Amino acid sequence: MKLLVERANVLKALGHVQSVVERRNTIPILSNVLLSAEGDGLKLMATDLDLQVVEEVPANVETAGATTVSAHTLYDIIRKIPDGAQVTLDASGPRMSVVAGRARFQLQTLPREDFPVIGESELPVNFSMPAETLRTLIDKTRFAISTEETRYYLNGIFLHAPAGQQTLRAVATDGHRLARYELPLPAGAADMPDIIIPRKCVAEVRKLLDERDEDIGISLSAARIRFQIGGAVLTSKLIDGTFPDYSRVIPTGNDRILKIDPATLAEGVDRVTAIASEKTRAVKLSLDQDRVTLSVTSPENGTASEDIPADYAAGALDVGFNSRYLLDILQQIDSDEVEVHLADAVAPTLIREVSQAEALYVLMPMRV
Repeated sequence: MKLLVERANVLKALGHVQSVVERRNTIPILSNVLLSAEGDGLKLMATDLDLQVVEEVPANVETAGATTVSAHTLYDIIRKIPDGAQVTLDASGPRMSVVAGRARFQLQTLPREDFPVIGESELPVNFSMPAETLRTLIDKTRFAISTEETRYYLNGIFLHAPAGQQTLRAVATDGHRLARYELPLPAGAADMPDIIIPRKCVAEVRKLLDERDEDIGISLSAARIRFQIGGAVLTSKLIDGTFPDYSRVIPTGNDRILKIDPATLAEGVDRVTAIASEKTRAVKLSLDQDRVTLSVTSPENGTASEDIPADYAAGALDVGFNSRYLLDILQQIDSDEVEVHLADAVAPTLIREVSQAEALYVLMPMRV
């Protein structure tokens, strides 16, 4: 294999594929990127056996062929080569040489036959959605994905098309908070199975979506999902588990409604929690006629409070929340007003965007 490629093109593609590769691998080949030169392009592939990314870049191919080299090493080399350089990759010998200007590198290779491919077969359900829509779906939900490995079925975004409704719904929860986002059902998605997209796949897809504005192709089965994003194709295994019936925790009878500017509330929460320690992340909201008083008490540092104007006409109520969880939700709200539906100090609280009802959030209170 021998080819000439522009540094900028190969750097961008390597940036996408190498982020899939784990830093520590017991299987040496999984630390490598597969480079395949054919026709007028260079194809790069990386995998961790659950997730696979393939991206193709234009190249001047002198000799077709394939090899594998350390993904992180090659990425670091290309990253440090001057912008605008032409890079020659030559794997005609026992090692692969990387030449750019006066810089020369010799990299260890492993046989391409040893490189695992997790699946190139066609998937039965196919649909597409605009990149902006997929970005929003991910951003509105992924912060609530659980990191608790024992409840592995919560370690991703649950994507499904509820029966009898023309909607596609994304849900994530960690047991303390829940995020739900829905959009009109894309053509071709009606017969899709209920799936759980793993956290790592969500993160890699989100990176690939930066600066994209075209439609994104999505193919899936009950076991795999594939995203076609520009010149990159990401294929991932899905979480083999059953997502809990989340609809049971979404409250419907909360009759105390607080309407408030989310940015003002977030800034106030951020200020009063300046004195909070890791042990006291709770912020108390004291609701009274047309105002909210935020307060934090820290045994180590003292107390803080702030009054914020709000639209609230129900009876007085004190409720506590984990400040980090509350801020995570408020940061996702784009409108000038948010509705907080409360029942009492212990019942789940519903938070809804007023101007964008596609997203809703549930937050469990804390004792304060």
